Amino acid sequence: MKMVMAVIPSNTADRVLDALVNAGHTATYAETHGGMLQQSQKSLFIAVKKEELDFVLNIIRENCRTSVEMSTRTPDENGEFEHPPVTADLGGAIAFIWEINQIETF
Repeated sequence: MKMVMAVIPSNTADRVLDALVNAGHTATYAETHGGMLQQSQKSLFIAVKKEELDFVLNIIRENCRTSVEMSTRTPDENGEFEHPPVTADLGGAIAFIWEINQIETF
């Protein structure tokens, strides 16, 4: 078994949790703050079988970012933009993975 601790921005963490649950996995999470800007995050703790690790990491990877379209230009009289808006991916996650030697349930 492996333990995955994924630190994910709060604004995308619910989407990651939903995707994990829909795929048949569970996660425990805690509200955390950290990094240079002391932003709010959720730290997810997911116990997975070794052979399911890549699948779980892909779920996190595919759901932890948000695409945002931004434009600083105003439209002309026809409602057209001279330059197309810029799209940026925000968010991301960091995952720590370690071996679980023993699990006890009380």
